[in-house]
Amino acid sequence: MRAHAVALGVLLACAPRTPKVPMSTWPALDDPLLADAAATYNFKLGVPAPLAITADGAVLFRRTPARAFASDLFELSPTGTVRTLATAADLLGAAEEKLSNEEKARRERSRTATKGVVDLDVSDDGSTVMVPIGGQLVLIDRASGSRTSIDPGGAAYDPHLSPDGKHVAFVRDRALWMIGRSGAARQLTQPPEGHEDGVADFAAQEELGRRRGFWWSPDSTQIAFQRSDLRPVDSIYVSDPRHPDREPVKFKYPRAGTNNAIVSLGVVGLAGAAPVMFTWDAAVEYLADVTWTANAPLTAVVLDRDQDDVWVLAFDVATKRTTTLLTEHDDAWINVNVGTPKWLEDGSGFLWMTERPGAWVLEHRDRTGALVKQLTAPDFHLHHVGGVEKDAAIVLVTPVQTRQEVWRVPFDGSAPKRIDRHDGVANVMKAKHGVIAIDTQLAAGGRTVTALSATGERVLPSVAEQPKLVPTTVLETVQLGGRLHNVAITRPRSFDRSKKYPVLLKVYGGPHALTVLDARDTYVMDQWYADAGFIVVRSDNRGTPSRGREWERAILNDLITVPLEDQIGALHAVGARHAELDLSRVGIWGWSFGGYVSALAVLLRPDVFKAGVAGAPVTDWTLYDTAYTERYMKTPKANAAGYTSSSALTHAGKLTRPLLVIHGITDDNVHFAHTLAFIEALYIEGKRAEVITLSATHMVPDPKLNLARERVQIDFFRQHL
Repeated sequence: MRAHAVALGVLLACAPRTPKVPMSTWPALDDPLLADAAATYNFKLGVPAPLAITADGAVLFRRTPARAFASDLFELSPTGTVRTLATAADLLGAAEEKLSNEEKARRERSRTATKGVVDLDVSDDGSTVMVPIGGQLVLIDRASGSRTSIDPGGAAYDPHLSPDGKHVAFVRDRALWMIGRSGAARQLTQPPEGHEDGVADFAAQEELGRRRGFWWSPDSTQIAFQRSDLRPVDSIYVSDPRHPDREPVKFKYPRAGTNNAIVSLGVVGLAGAAPVMFTWDAAVEYLADVTWTANAPLTAVVLDRDQDDVWVLAFDVATKRTTTLLTEHDDAWINVNVGTPKWLEDGSGFLWMTERPGAWVLEHRDRTGALVKQLTAPDFHLHHVGGVEKDAAIVLVTPVQTRQEVWRVPFDGSAPKRIDRHDGVANVMKAKHGVIAIDTQLAAGGRTVTALSATGERVLPSVAEQPKLVPTTVLETVQLGGRLHNVAITRPRSFDRSKKYPVLLKVYGGPHALTVLDARDTYVMDQWYADAGFIVVRSDNRGTPSRGREWERAILNDLITVPLEDQIGALHAVGARHAELDLSRVGIWGWSFGGYVSALAVLLRPDVFKAGVAGAPVTDWTLYDTAYTERYMKTPKANAAGYTSSSALTHAGKLTRPLLVIHGITDDNVHFAHTLAFIEALYIEGKRAEVITLSATHMVPDPKLNLARERVQIDFFRQHL
């Protein structure tokens, strides 16, 4: 695959180009670092990824080599020894791994770039591990290491092992199927025409954090599944002109203001009798989460179309009754995918996170949904619930916005205690059987994955390469309108305080993501850009998480005004504090939502930004999906003015600065239609931008493409700043 430019020709009233700065005046590029970053997927290859924790306390994890994308399966024992359970090469043999379009889309939703061993399931007793690979379902006996390969007789999408380890359920031809250790696969459901069973719809996978579409009952006798009526949903077709011999891929993609899938929840027994179906009000369009754990009812979280009302529902399969355990309303929107509800081990109640007090708190509720007690205060800075132990919850906390820590919150009301031991940005990967796997991007550099238990700490070994430089990045805060904003500043390693440097603002700016983190290796590529002759600045604006409800909801109905205002305010505050920043030469770049902000920044504030690079940008929110867009913008009908003012198409005629747009033509998240619509709008206005198309999706894992992309971006900024 290779990048290729789209020539726009000479257009009327084209934007004047900034005089080119002679390349000889710029520092030499650190090409070895760039090559290393591209070959190692920004040094992420080789980092262990926990997949499961077994009943005996072992941690199963996948890991690639440092410069390859095929993951193998390993086990870290309770005593700290590591063994290889299976390699991708052994499991595949001489066969080449081929993925269905559905599996490719599922991995795109989870941003999974690796191959080989990607997913697994483990039986409740920990004796059996199931690995889907190469069209086969491989059962591994942990005690003996023996393997049994089950041929499902055809495609097997998203397979899952039953808790007792005796059966595997999967989706084929839009129906739910099951197969045992021997014998042929059996179809369990018969979805009506235009319906699909067992698959999470696009909105759930991409925007609600739920990628599963079916769930085994704890006793392995039944399976709950999502049924989706896809007939109302518009179809889109994604083709790859780089490979004209390939057929376009058809997707069901609900764009803002259009119809979602109609979803319901069913339960079917292994005999394949007619399922019990549960439905709810048609206005409640989103099935956000489903859980089915021992001693607890089948439970679901559902949201209405505007996502300002949420219900937690419990289903009784025997009586076919549905009970509402709790409901909440927020005048702006409800955030989900925060790890709750989580049922207690004895089924006496569950944990629930809420923002009702203005910031996240953790509640203990009984089996009926009634509040037992509030376990944390609003100033605890709760972020996510990672797991439940017998007498405590394991949670992520952001004591400051740039860090995440792991804490244990007791149910008896006693004081929470921090349990991780490394400063940086932590994430709880699993919390089960008294063992907690913690993945931390270290403040001091590098990354460590540890397993904590009552017997001590075990480190999952990494083979990832370490960058051959230490970023100079410093974190600061600036005050804007009484608010403190975090900023990160990366200067050249050859920094000369007597000189002034052009500035690059690296931006994301959208909901649910932060860019200013106390994790040193986050800034490796910032350092590469800085060493090329720039000062790189990041800041987190209102609308980003971990600063309370009011801060996050500031972007309601308008996704550009507040983010852009805050980014510019932080930039100017940093420039006023540090004279070496040349604010007459500022460039901006970002990807996805960051690409959107970059494009609008150049269009709306050419007085501040002299050049911009917009990667995979949303250019018109009516082209993006329902669940994300309408959460913040509501529907195009309800907020027509907001959609118009937030669109890059509206402001295309204002382009006076150099703009480079980079986009993958097979992107099934931010479709290439966004960039095509923007090019057309510029053309009509007599403007032009430089455009590079990639034969790639929303992710760009290909090392050669990544290498070329970074070089193109740095050359662009060197020419125009």
